[in-house]
Amino acid sequence: MQPTYTADAQAYREKVQAFLAESLPSGWNGIGRLEGDELSRFVDEWRSTLHRAGYLAPGWPVEFGGAGLSSLEQVILAEEFAKAGVPMGGPNDVFGIQMLGNTLLQWGTDEQKAHYLPRILSGEDTWCQGYSEPDAGSDLGNVGLKAVLDGDQWVLNGQKIWTSAGHLADHIFTLARTDPEAPKHKGISFLLVDMRQPGVEVRPIQMISGESEFNEVFYSDATCPEDNVVGGVNNGWAVAMTLLGYERGEAAATLPIRFQGELDRLLALAAERGVIDDPRIRQRLAWCYSKVQVMRYNGMRTLTQFVRGHHPGPDGAISKLYWSEYHRVVTELGVDILGAEAMIPTGRPPASAFQTDEEGAPNSSASWVGTFFNARAGTIYAGSSEIQRNIIGEMVLGLPKEPRPA
Repeated sequence: MQPTYTADAQAYREKVQAFLAESLPSGWNGIGRLEGDELSRFVDEWRSTLHRAGYLAPGWPVEFGGAGLSSLEQVILAEEFAKAGVPMGGPNDVFGIQMLGNTLLQWGTDEQKAHYLPRILSGEDTWCQGYSEPDAGSDLGNVGLKAVLDGDQWVLNGQKIWTSAGHLADHIFTLARTDPEAPKHKGISFLLVDMRQPGVEVRPIQMISGESEFNEVFYSDATCPEDNVVGGVNNGWAVAMTLLGYERGEAAATLPIRFQGELDRLLALAAERGVIDDPRIRQRLAWCYSKVQVMRYNGMRTLTQFVRGHHPGPDGAISKLYWSEYHRVVTELGVDILGAEAMIPTGRPPASAFQTDEEGAPNSSASWVGTFFNARAGTIYAGSSEIQRNIIGEMVLGLPKEPRPA
């Protein structure tokens, strides 16, 4: 694996650069310069632009509205979009496109693909993820949301929690227990549920940052059609693991781009605060630089596997474990550089509590403190670090399974 680009790749990069130059407003300085209604309008308009150009789902086959790009071309696209300071889509597209869309391409029926994929791209359906429950967080096999077939409808009762962006969604892909007598991993189904019904209630959860991007979702005799099962009844565990592979694995080659941008801002912050020459700070900055480079190389390794036809799998846990543990440390360094200013942060908060600031955003103390607050959650959501280590040990390295209580 050699992290260099071929002449063909460079030609594609120039094509992307030409698209950006033609599509963005004159004098564009990055989405971080926008706020409020102006920001919302731009994101909506930009998403439509990407949809028309086929760039909204760049890896999907052309027949389903994607661009049919190779994995390397998708990385180049992400790199150029990051440099230009524009998003790859809307706030819920990671759920609709990256997670559900890719999973439907692998597991969905022809009817499900024909119905849902165009609606995901058009924005007619906006999705969120219904996995975790109060008693089924890291132990996803302990899902208890009940789904009972009544005629040609599934009737759902129970609760989900930590539903990211659930307040922005009108559909939820959810794991439900359809066979309570089966072993816990065997009686789960993957259902597609319309949230626009009286039986679904969404309640926001306020985080330490003050934002409410997480939610609780309650199902009270909510329904979905019998044929809205993906991958077959009681086969939801296999479908869920496929989706988690896309959630954890596909980002391996593109997340380092965002983390490099964040590190560049951290270097600028250290210079602004006059601590760039402090040997202790320099040592910690050097550590962060080395970790981002390791992430980059791991991403290129993952990319090489994709080129060979490898679908995301348990090895996606490597990337998830690495970036989440790193992000906790690098944001701690940001707060340490701010010093006492971090106790009363001022300025613009981060655009999203889950991500680093966008290009062009001011290097404010509120931005770094807000990112610091949520970085600790990164080692828990999408599978805790302990679970990731178990996956790597058992499913990647072939080590014995961890002993479990009876």
